[in-house]
Amino acid sequence: MIRNPILPGFNPDPSICRVGNDYYIATSTFEWYPGVQIHHSTDLVNWRLVRRPLERASQLDMRGNPDSGGIWAPCLSHADGLFWLVYTDVKRLDGNFKDGHNYIVTAPSIEGPWSDPVYVNSSGFDPSLFHDDDGRKWFLNMLWNHVSHGVGGSPKHPSFAGILLQEYDARAGKLVGSAKNIFAGSPHGLVEGPHLFKRNGWYYLTTAEGGTGYDHAVTMARSRAIDGPYELHPDIHLITSKDAPQAALQRAGHGQMVETPDGEVYHTHLCARPLSGLRRSPMGRETAIQKCVWSEDGWLRLEHGSPVPEVKVPAPAGSHAVAAPRPRMRYEFDGDALPLDFQWLRTPFAQRIFSLTERPGHLRLFGRESIGSFFEQSLVARRQEHFAFRARASLDFEPASFQQAAGLVLYYNRHKFHFLAISHDARRGRVLTVMSCLGDWQDGRLSFPLAEPTALPAEGAVRLSAEIDHARLTFAYDTGDGWRKLAPDLDASLVSDEAGRGEHGSFTGAFIGMMAFDTSGARLPADFDWFEYAPG
Repeated sequence: MIRNPILPGFNPDPSICRVGNDYYIATSTFEWYPGVQIHHSTDLVNWRLVRRPLERASQLDMRGNPDSGGIWAPCLSHADGLFWLVYTDVKRLDGNFKDGHNYIVTAPSIEGPWSDPVYVNSSGFDPSLFHDDDGRKWFLNMLWNHVSHGVGGSPKHPSFAGILLQEYDARAGKLVGSAKNIFAGSPHGLVEGPHLFKRNGWYYLTTAEGGTGYDHAVTMARSRAIDGPYELHPDIHLITSKDAPQAALQRAGHGQMVETPDGEVYHTHLCARPLSGLRRSPMGRETAIQKCVWSEDGWLRLEHGSPVPEVKVPAPAGSHAVAAPRPRMRYEFDGDALPLDFQWLRTPFAQRIFSLTERPGHLRLFGRESIGSFFEQSLVARRQEHFAFRARASLDFEPASFQQAAGLVLYYNRHKFHFLAISHDARRGRVLTVMSCLGDWQDGRLSFPLAEPTALPAEGAVRLSAEIDHARLTFAYDTGDGWRKLAPDLDASLVSDEAGRGEHGSFTGAFIGMMAFDTSGARLPADFDWFEYAPG
């Protein structure tokens, strides 16, 4: 069996591609760098992160991008001996405007080398590229209408103005001919995330609808001609949990279909697992997959007969694959490259925020801008993948000012985080403090949960711990004489999609990692000897 989610933790908008017996899934990374996660599998059961292709300034520079901006909804495909990756870089998302630019990069293999991007258009986000069997290529994206009234109206959210189709000339590296609006979506509204699939002379179009929250859905339509008209699926939605509030996988939508070598059909989709009793999803939107069948009427449906996604799904026929457990991970920082599990925020110039060679055997963070900066903050973190886990790190850091801080952080964005930090107090010297931002998205005001900072020895490494048990976060520290808990416990559910601005206000996921800032400009380094992530 396949057990969902197949990509736990923040991995939304899955685009799936098969080349021979190899499957690849590309997911959105938003403001996290390098851009786009690509996982690989040979059995649809076990998946391994293999590449983040947008890794240099000529491909991607997100300094200044807002929270939940950056890389939206990539599409991965293979044709003409190349992998093709299409993506949006969103520079603004609040208010009437969505400033998002669509690009294409290519590579002879997933490992690369990946090309510099070719700019395509900026008319809307969620682009995809369809390679027709006659050799022509077609570019799709949703059309954004900034002059509409946005939320409300009939149909819902008229800013989502349909799906555009235009031919793409790969040799010239540009769109040709006229763009055509081929699909207005269903009455459910907010049509986006288009993908095309061709079978028996039909063009099948799957789109995402209903927004990023609990009304999300995969909607299907088909046409004999690529430019329409498209008729809606008799059931409208192929995958959705919107009418099943008790389903384990909520917020299901936005994915892509794939055929196995034997002709079996699967469809990826994003999903979320809210905390029990709370409409909060710390791990954000994750990736799941469902087995599908073609019905006699020529429409695709989930094999179990309902559009509600299931946790356990049959693997391809003849498969004996067993899902491997996700082990405790300890990172010693002994190499000269950052372990693949980790990412940082926005900047392509990683050498300005961290080094693995300046102090061998350590991850050195250079104190830069404050936590939550849109430009250059030294924050290196990995995804939260479990409801219960413990993260620990050993930190050597000797601040001389309250403007300098470094430590362990549970982070979602600039207005949703808990930061256990070593800093400096004028009366106590080196201290341990906690800085939290409790969803104050309007001005990002800090909260300081400790009644008083905790005094530390003037020098020496300090071990830091963050233990998450669903909605509870417990910080602790050890200076060499045993672990000591810091009171009070904190609300870990705050670090989730739905907290703060609410259900559609942000849509990434929780990270746990290491942070350093130095607002004095002295760029004081913080040295982490190791980092550990252990599922609970």
